[in-house]
Amino acid sequence: MQNNADSIYSIEIDDLYKHYRIYKDKGRELKERLLFFWRNKYTKNKVIDGISLKIKKGEAVGFVGHNGCGKSTLLKMLSRIIYPDKGVITTRGKISGLIELGAGFHPDMTGRENIYNNASIFGLTKKEIDERLDKIIEFSGLGEFIDAPVRTYSSGMYMRLGFSVAINVDAEILLIDEILAVGDGEFQAKCMKALRDVKARGTTIVIVSHSLSQIEEICEKSYWINDGRIMMEGEPKEVHNAYLSATVQN
Repeated sequence: MQNNADSIYSIEIDDLYKHYRIYKDKGRELKERLLFFWRNKYTKNKVIDGISLKIKKGEAVGFVGHNGCGKSTLLKMLSRIIYPDKGVITTRGKISGLIELGAGFHPDMTGRENIYNNASIFGLTKKEIDERLDKIIEFSGLGEFIDAPVRTYSSGMYMRLGFSVAINVDAEILLIDEILAVGDGEFQAKCMKALRDVKARGTTIVIVSHSLSQIEEICEKSYWINDGRIMMEGEPKEVHNAYLSATVQN
């Protein structure tokens, strides 16, 4: 749900739930499903379990937790890739982000063509993309590869292209999921500087990452998520120390 009403919050999440069904073995054919109907039984895997939070405009926050804790699912719901089973998400402002490496790219299109395609998804007109094209290509550092099909790209090149588009569409909310773990150190440093710059312009930033140092460098607040619930929120180093202590004990 998107609401452009005046508020100090860019994102409000109220009592959010999300689960997935895990089937034993559904069977591929109708005959199998009828003969082995017991295979249609499933268990519910609750990924998000009653999360509520508010993120202020211009605030940068990080989500930390072990793999499968629900943090990436939460980010996908914020970007409307998937939807909750229960609860309300309210966002205010245009959303941009990198949720999955290569998402939104057509493998047979060139990097240049994908810039137009991807930026248009974020709401830019062709004229606006034309005006930013050189800046996007320069930031990506892809050089002559910008006119090669993206199916020939490495994961690092995907990240360069996706990040370059995401930070140049003037979004009010920027969502980043573990994307800065890919690529060389020089480009990661370039990305961190770009994040500081967009934050200084008042963009709300939400980062999911296993790199606690990156979150501490950018964010004012961290949320530690475990089994779909918020275990702790607050100053990043304090939250991260508690998270690391619990991880060691387990």
